[in-house]
Amino acid sequence: MSNFKNFLQRKNIVFSAQRYGIDALGAMAQGLFCSLLIGTIINTLGTQLDIPFLVDIGSYATAVSGPAMAVAIGYALKADPMVLFSLAAVGYASNAEGGAGGPLAVLIIAIIAAECGKAVSKETKIDILVTPAVTILIGVALAKLIAPPIGIGASMFGDIIDSATKLQPFWMGIAVSVLVGIALTLPISSAAICSVLGLTGLAGGAAVAGCRAQMVGFAVMSFKENRWGGIVSQGLGTSMLQMPNIVKNPKIWIPPTLVSAITGPIATCVFGLQMNGAAINSGMGTCGMCGPIGVWTGWLTPTAEAVSKGAVAITPTAFDWLGLFLIAIVLPAVLTPIVAAFFRKIGWIKEGDLKLG
Repeated sequence: MSNFKNFLQRKNIVFSAQRYGIDALGAMAQGLFCSLLIGTIINTLGTQLDIPFLVDIGSYATAVSGPAMAVAIGYALKADPMVLFSLAAVGYASNAEGGAGGPLAVLIIAIIAAECGKAVSKETKIDILVTPAVTILIGVALAKLIAPPIGIGASMFGDIIDSATKLQPFWMGIAVSVLVGIALTLPISSAAICSVLGLTGLAGGAAVAGCRAQMVGFAVMSFKENRWGGIVSQGLGTSMLQMPNIVKNPKIWIPPTLVSAITGPIATCVFGLQMNGAAINSGMGTCGMCGPIGVWTGWLTPTAEAVSKGAVAITPTAFDWLGLFLIAIVLPAVLTPIVAAFFRKIGWIKEGDLKLG
């Protein structure tokens, strides 16, 4: 047993929730961002501006989302170069075989293939053959074997959330908004979770509301401590920056979370806000303005996944734009400081509690 532990340590193979549930998942979201998400944005701009060159660029970027995710996962797992490069084929196969659940299939299969590849890397004199062969054979075989059922399962779960939100837009609006918003602030990837679940439609709109409540809420309620730098870093970056402060005083998390419970059902019940762009946008919030951009692209050119759930292209009305503006910026920016002021008054939030390091 000790020899096996020493072998794992030497190969930097660590079986932990941190390594797989945070590091790998977060890296996968970055890979997805740098391929599918940015490609979708460029493609939409090209379509709306009638620039075929941009459409081509966007199409090329979206086509490599599987390899990009897998390589990003391998990088997070500190895979050797031969393993890392071989994961491109694994990611392509897993994403293609996984269908709507492609990102989840890539996450699971790339982790297994990467760890197997790391285990044999540099152990033989013909490493240049053995390492890529083991990584690709195991990864692609798993893709053929388990990616389709993973895709079906993820798609079914996403459909359940979508259907439940349509049937109970108020309560599910609260639940989805709060949970995805919390995930965005935690050191995990809300973007990857939304992508894995294919969170589009009304459920996607509620997720956008929850993420915006956290990011805009923290940015505005901490303005006294962090000024304009905090507005930019949290409002356009991530509310995850507040995690060290949340650990010290969890009560600072209550105001933006309460606001997400308010804006979620407003998004679903009042404005019917839907995210029919790439599902990853549902969990991006204001990071690079990807949440609003995803809503906009979904209005104009819904993704195939959204279309399969009944989405159609629309010409947004003034009411649609008003809803997006209120949910994305105005309501979180106005309501969160009001709630926070009450918490400051009763002593739950003190001077300096929201100061970024």
